[in-house]
Amino acid sequence: MHARFDIAIIGGGAAGVLAALQLLRQARAPLRIGLFEPAPRLAEGVAYATPRAEHLLNVATGRMSALPDQPDDFLDWRCAQADHVQAARTALKQSYAPRRDYAAYLRDRLAQASQHSQASLEVLPWRIQALARQTSGWTLTAAGDSAWAPRVVLATGNAPRPLPAHGAAELPSPLRVDAWDYPGVAAIAPDAQVCIVGTGLSMVDALLTLAATGHRGHIHLLSRHALLPQPHSPARAVDEDFPVPSLHALCVRARLRLLRQGVRNAATRGLPWQATMERLRPHGQALWRSLPAAEQRRFLRHAMRHWDVHRHRIAPAVHAVLQDLREADRLQVHRARLEAVEALADGRVGLLARHRDGAPLQLQVDRLVNATGLELRAQAMRSPLLAQLLRDGHAVPGVHGLGLATDAEGRLLDAAGRVQQDLRSIGSLRIGEAWESIAIPELRVQAEAVARAWTGEILAG
Repeated sequence: MHARFDIAIIGGGAAGVLAALQLLRQARAPLRIGLFEPAPRLAEGVAYATPRAEHLLNVATGRMSALPDQPDDFLDWRCAQADHVQAARTALKQSYAPRRDYAAYLRDRLAQASQHSQASLEVLPWRIQALARQTSGWTLTAAGDSAWAPRVVLATGNAPRPLPAHGAAELPSPLRVDAWDYPGVAAIAPDAQVCIVGTGLSMVDALLTLAATGHRGHIHLLSRHALLPQPHSPARAVDEDFPVPSLHALCVRARLRLLRQGVRNAATRGLPWQATMERLRPHGQALWRSLPAAEQRRFLRHAMRHWDVHRHRIAPAVHAVLQDLREADRLQVHRARLEAVEALADGRVGLLARHRDGAPLQLQVDRLVNATGLELRAQAMRSPLLAQLLRDGHAVPGVHGLGLATDAEGRLLDAAGRVQQDLRSIGSLRIGEAWESIAIPELRVQAEAVARAWTGEILAG
């Protein structure tokens, strides 16, 4: 055994760093923390690895603190970094920071916590491939290395979804580019005709990069719903009058009716529709958990995409870029399902899609961008570690196949339905149980709860 730790964290993206940060802050004994992340820099993962300044956070600076007990911490950090005068603080609080800056912020706060903690943090560049239960803990195995810990946090982060079309896997690079391949998107020729599959947040990233690099060619957007992300209102407002408790006893259809009525009522008081969504913001997990399983499935089939574009909004300046492209006739939005793609003899890409009425849609473009978003099903995440956990019965798929099955505290359930006190998850793996489990406001609360539980347990002996 090469290394022994009191707590092991698998994954060093935002979720893993938040877990390590809270453990360091809350430690009241000299415990050893191991953070396993093969990437060269912590806190980046899928979301924050972008080097591009045009990729902004989807939440204003004043609401992005990593520390639940210090709501202005990210704002303080940005003010210090830019040496802003006090008069500019209010404006900065309402601004949307580049995502790359948020990764730097998390690394800074982790380093500070390491300097002042009774605990010690060791970062190991290992890709953990398996977990084996021992009598009093877990053996973590990577290629040629192993470690042991009595407590393990799974913070493996988000997994991009592969392009769901026949022939996609055989389409060579650079004809096919993933939206998270930031250099690949930036390298698309200015006059290239492009098709972006997916119309969610990763599509927005691709569009912003194309605009920033001087792209002039026509862009096709293709998705089953053809719904584009909506903007935040310029000034944040919350409709405190909306009756959130009334939603809990209602089915999905009735909830949507009440929500639409709430938006209309808010408009009579001069509030934008975003104010109603902001009222729901702290209640997302409770609203999901209050739905019976059949209603959750109905939400996933019929309402999820509409919910996503209104709930996970983008900065007003980012939305303005999309509007400018549409007004310039640079964008064409297609409501259709992609079926097949192929490399053509002339070096282009041929696409076959179908509209809802069955009519075919055929396109020929120079580049195809996969912006289909995140894979939510654990069995499809192409992770050797998750596959091993499922195979060995240490984990089972979550509700409706989403993520992994956990209790409300993030403790994994094994194949026999038993709660595993020593194996917890943070972030996207909890989406089946919690639904809202990807954004920083959820991650920071989850990280704090894990740290509070385990540091207290260790202190008690």
